[in-house]
This record gives sequence, C-alpha cells and structure tokens, in this order.
Amino acid sequence: MQTLEQHIEDLGLLYYEYNPKTHTFEPDKNYSKEVLYFELINITHLLSSQGVTFFVQDDKTIVISKSRSLWSKIKRSVQKHFEEKKNSKMNIYILNDKKVKWAQNLPVFAIQPIQQTINLEAYDALIFTSKNAIYAIDALDKTWKKKPAYVIAPQTAKIVKQLKGTLKFAGKEKHGNGFASELKEKLKKQKVLYIRGAEVVSDLVNILNSSEIVCDELIVYETICREFSNKIILPKNATIIFSSPSTIKCFLANCDWDESFKAIAIGKTTAQFFPPHITPIVADTTSLESCVKKAIEINA
Repeated sequence: MQTLEQHIEDLGLLYYEYNPKTHTFEPDKNYSKEVLYFELINITHLLSSQGVTFFVQDDKTIVISKSRSLWSKIKRSVQKHFEEKKNSKMNIYILNDKKVKWAQNLPVFAIQPIQQTINLEAYDALIFTSKNAIYAIDALDKTWKKKPAYVIAPQTAKIVKQLKGTLKFAGKEKHGNGFASELKEKLKKQKVLYIRGAEVVSDLVNILNSSEIVCDELIVYETICREFSNKIILPKNATIIFSSPSTIKCFLANCDWDESFKAIAIGKTTAQFFPPHITPIVADTTSLESCVKKAIEINA
C-alpha cells in the first residue's frame, strides 16, 4: 500500500510544494490563484480520499491538521506571526534577482545570450536543465514550443508552462546525471537536443548517447560574473544561498569568506564545487524557496 508521501509524489505537483516537517502544502506565491486552482483541487481530493483532516488558509496554503477548530487555527496564526517576526531579522542572501520571502537579493552574475541558428525540426524532443536556457531559446526560435520538453525539475517546468511550451516530463531526481537516467527509457531511439548554458556540470549528454539516443547540444547563453568596484561586505553570521557552481565562483571573486558565514547549496552537484574551507548544507529540494527554508531552519 502506498504511503501518503508516495501518493503526493504521484500528483506531480509544480505550483505546490509539500513540507513534511510542517505538514503543509505551500503554494508558489509568484502565480495567481487561477493557476494554483487545479493542483489545489487535486491535493484536497487526495487528502479527502485518504481520510486526512485538513483546512485551506486564505493564502491557499493547505494544512494537514488533526483539528479544524477555531482555537487550532488561532494557535497556528499566532505561531506564524512570531515565526515571521523572527525570520525577518535573519540575514539570508540569494545571489540572483529572484524574489523569495525572507531573503535579500545580491546578484553576482549576469546572463549573456548567445546568438545561434538551429533547425529544431530535426529533433523529436528538447531537454532543459535551466530556466535561462528556456528564456534564451524562446528569444531565438518560438517553434521550440511545439516540441515535447523534458525538464529537470518543477521550477524549470513552470517556465515551460508559463511560455506555453509543451511540457512532457519533469524529473524527480533534480540532478543532472540522475535526470539523464530518468530519460534513458523515455527517449530511447529518439533524436533530442539538449539546450543549455556554456558551463554544465553533469554527464547528461554522454549518458544519453550511450543509451540508444542521439543527443545533440546547443549552447544558448553564458554566465558572466559581475565586477564590483569594492569588495562585498556582509554581516557576521550571514547565510548565503548558492544556486549553481557559477554563483560560487562569482561570489568568492567579490567577497572574502568569513568563518561565521553559512552556505546553502541548491543541490548535490553545486555542493561539490565549494573550496575545502567551505562546507555547504544542501537544500531538501532544488528550488530557491527550499534553500530559504533550509537557511531559516539552520538559523532557528
């Protein structure tokens, strides 16, 4: 018999993320209630069918709770108020310009598109491991939207959906080589195009090409470190979130690491690229929101 967590995984959620520590389904606040509605219905139907007691907050967060009483909701509301007050005092930094609650933005790199000419008609499917690659190909050739898109994680899948592409599969492994293993059977005997940045850290192409798949590559952008006129100075005990190997390189080129700092890596692959004197903590999932949650957790 499947566990509740397995049932949740089968839903293939993109816009909600389940937090097993708080027993909540938290919506991506960057999307409208209309976008969230379909997944909200699927989640509540699943919980009801499993006999799980829950309630839906005004912000569309779904809370698994043994009690629906008014006192239970008031207690949760008070706890949330004090947590938010505490979280607002934490010095958490994201090294790009994406807005995530409780974190400050410190962009240390820029994305430089690379002009390319390509005939997408030659390919059965497209592979993406980066949202920047999706934005870049969208600027180059709108016909990508007609091709089945295989993406590494829900955060990338959201961009495909947002730009009206054809989402075929979102990986569960969320790491390059693991994602390649997920694709081996799905793409067998097909010719596919991996659209990517100039720097990659996985062996995805070789894995697929050795698995009865023809996988070509197209580089559509590169990451450029920003140059600051003065060294970045952050407060003691700051927590810095690193979302790629490039962010490690660009941050350390502009800021001296203090032993009081804490590092959060978005995934296992990024964690491998830290210098020996920095030991990162890996987020539970490969999203910036999950990174911020991990930062709050280790600073609690």
